[in-house]
Amino acid sequence: MGFEETTVRKNYVFRGKIINVRKDDALLPDGKPCTREVVEHPGGAAVLCVRGGKVALVRQFRYAYGETLWEIPAGKLERGEDPKRAALRELSEETGLVADDLALRFVLYPTPGYTDEKIYIFEAESAADGATHFDEDEFLDVRFVPLEAAYRMIAAGEIRDGKTIVALQDHRLRHAER
Repeated sequence: MGFEETTVRKNYVFRGKIINVRKDDALLPDGKPCTREVVEHPGGAAVLCVRGGKVALVRQFRYAYGETLWEIPAGKLERGEDPKRAALRELSEETGLVADDLALRFVLYPTPGYTDEKIYIFEAESAADGATHFDEDEFLDVRFVPLEAAYRMIAAGEIRDGKTIVALQDHRLRHAER
C-alpha cells in the first residue's frame, strides 16, 4: 500500500486576495474517508544576498505574529509568476539591489501539514546598488549585517523567520566546507 491520499471533493470555505481555504473530502490509502483542511497559497520567492561578508536583511512588522521580524528580502508570487522574476523584483524593491543573476538554492515547504505554499530561495551571484521602491503598504528597515552577526542573531533567537534561518544556515554550511 502506498502513502497517497485521494481527493474526492474540494470544498472551498474562503477565497481571498492572498489565500484560499478548503475543507476537502478525501480517501486515506486504505480507502477510508477523511477530511483535509488546506490553505492554498501562490508561494513566495526570497533572496539571500551576501556582499563583502554582509547579508542584506529587512526588518518589518508581521501582522499575523504581532512582531517585527528580520528576514531576507522576499515576497509573494503572483499566480503563475516565474519565481526567479519575483525574487529579482523583491530584492530590488526591498533593498535597492539589482542582481545580475540568481541561483536557485532550494524550494522550501514551510508548513506541509496544511498549506501548499512553496518558497523558492535564491542566492544573488552579485548585485549592484540601486534605489528601493517599497510597495505602498510596506514599511521596512534594510540593513547589511555581517554574516557572523547574523549567525549569532539566529542563535540568540533574534532571527525567527524560517526561510531566513534556512537560507543563512545553508550558506554557512556550504562555505564551511571550503
